[in-house]
Amino acid sequence: MNFTLKIWRQKDANSVGRFVEVSARGIRPEMSFLEMLDVVNDEVTQAGGEPVAFDHDCREGICGACSLVINGEPHGPNEKATTCQVYMRSFRDGETITVEPFRARAFPVLKDLVADRSAFDRIIQAGGFVSVNTGQAPEANAAPIGKEVAEKAFDSAACIGCGACVAACKNSSAMLFVGAKIAHLGRLPQGQPERAQRARAMVARMDAEGFGNCTNQYECQAVCPKGVTVANIAWMNRDYLAASLKKIFTG
Repeated sequence: MNFTLKIWRQKDANSVGRFVEVSARGIRPEMSFLEMLDVVNDEVTQAGGEPVAFDHDCREGICGACSLVINGEPHGPNEKATTCQVYMRSFRDGETITVEPFRARAFPVLKDLVADRSAFDRIIQAGGFVSVNTGQAPEANAAPIGKEVAEKAFDSAACIGCGACVAACKNSSAMLFVGAKIAHLGRLPQGQPERAQRARAMVARMDAEGFGNCTNQYECQAVCPKGVTVANIAWMNRDYLAASLKKIFTG
């Protein structure tokens, strides 16, 4: 299979980027998108050029580091799959494929296809944890959790923080990510002591990072590689409202 790639090239964060056409030839259908980029980079390097910079880590659809926008879709055309789990058989032989980084004011491009998504780390640092001294591992039945609650908490915890929700949203909203983290801990007994403080702190950090608001068009849910739903945004809004009222009336 042969492809023409229109790849975003940008020297560094302070440079102006542009699309550059690169040929990808002799690509096998079973190759992943990242393997295809490896082949392209080998050819670019052998020709004396600088390889295309892109993020990756596990290449197993677990970490979300491989975040790319492919033909206008975060992570590409496959449903519930990260970029590294998109295979070249998903494209037509001879197709022109546009590849660019996730774009959002809070995700500045560092180089080529690499975007700085550390804003998510700072949101987590603001409150995405529980401050409990667990000491020795507790007895499993000491804090019984119902099956339905546990399953919903796990569904929220499935978020890998890749940022596809931000890249898909016209407002660059991070509410699906933040909502998933707040809902995950808010459903569990271990998360109750800091529940109100967590909601206020994480939402405040999200706003400070420059993410936009949610206008309920569900692009985030559509592109999430782990199927996290907008029900988490509703949970976050309820928790944030309750926490704000608690702050007003109790100080």
